[in-house]
Amino acid sequence: MEQPIIQVDAFTSRPFSGNPAAVCILEELRDDPWMQDIAREMNLSETAFLVKRPEGFDLRWFTPETEVDLCGHATLASAHMLWEDGHVPRDNEVRFFTKSGILTARWKDGWVEMDFPAEPERHELPPAELITALDVTPLYTGKNRLNDWLIEIESEKVLRSLTPDLTVLRTVPMRGVIVTSRSITKGFDFLSRFFAPAVGINEDPVTGSAHCCLGPYWQKRLKQYTFYAYQASRRGGVVHVRVAADRVILSGQAVTVMRGALLL
Repeated sequence: MEQPIIQVDAFTSRPFSGNPAAVCILEELRDDPWMQDIAREMNLSETAFLVKRPEGFDLRWFTPETEVDLCGHATLASAHMLWEDGHVPRDNEVRFFTKSGILTARWKDGWVEMDFPAEPERHELPPAELITALDVTPLYTGKNRLNDWLIEIESEKVLRSLTPDLTVLRTVPMRGVIVTSRSITKGFDFLSRFFAPAVGINEDPVTGSAHCCLGPYWQKRLKQYTFYAYQASRRGGVVHVRVAADRVILSGQAVTVMRGALLL
């Protein structure tokens, strides 16, 4: 049996940038070890598995190491693929049933607009090894429901030059750490990077779920509700963020880069 699989670069308008995700539409849900094996074989930051239901699609996300509760770029990639391949008309909203509740996506002027839960941080002092691994002087530290730390640092220059000690970072009990700063780059409000070696992702190229935390954080700091954000990884990617009460609207673009089949 062959299982179609598609690779999509998300939060970008051009191939070989943004964040790559693999997308599989399954005839029926497979067991967790099988999905984890496929995610490990694809060796991307996320592989998305979808199963159609009358009201939309069940959606689950796996890194090469574990399942996660929320993933923005693989949701964007999934919606992009469903519209591109005609599974859903482009003028129809897509509903995903996930471990983080119902998520929706719609096509708007060439962008995929996704309605996600806000994941605000609470101020908390981080473990010493986290700061040691990052080698930064924080302006602020906090932690959210997803077990992500948020660290604001002094400048974009410091952010772009970060080279964390991944061996030490892997020992910190967390999903990942969001490092952020205000932007001096024209057109962007803030920048970020995201490191998650404990779940098999040394540095994620563009992290939608991190912006569910970054949006509410910068809304408090900058007293505004809409942002253009840039994730300053090597591949880089652009996220439009709008904070709406307890929801965060994330928008991004995507491009299909590979189609194939798993020979199973």
